[in-house]
Amino acid sequence: MPILYTAHATSTGGRDGHGKTDDGKLDLALSLPKEMGGDGKGVNPEQLFAIGYSACYLGAIKFVAGQEKVTIAPDAAVTAHVGVGPREDGGGFGLEVALDVKLPGLSKAQAEDITTKAHVVCPYSHATKGNIKVTTRIV
Repeated sequence: MPILYTAHATSTGGRDGHGKTDDGKLDLALSLPKEMGGDGKGVNPEQLFAIGYSACYLGAIKFVAGQEKVTIAPDAAVTAHVGVGPREDGGGFGLEVALDVKLPGLSKAQAEDITTKAHVVCPYSHATKGNIKVTTRIV
């Protein structure tokens, strides 16, 4: 696979630490959410994953729609809900994702068709396929 872009980020301190990108565009305090015993003052990896996945998946939706000559409204949106909890095998923690997709102006059937195809295009969907539960809802 030819690499078109590589992001570089460094974290220190784990979930109660600091993370930043090499270009300085992101420079964040990290903390455990209150629900996991932290103070919740910083951002957490699940929030960052949710932003990345929702943005990437909406980009994939727009790509598929463009290929099919379907117009996506400017107020189209994807909200990613990323849950973290103990795995059933007791070996650590796992993730679960629900994607809420808002595609105004499209029928439910059109939206379902495009979102299904977008999962093939989206690198986040490709990376998570078969690894974590991902559900997609048209809202």
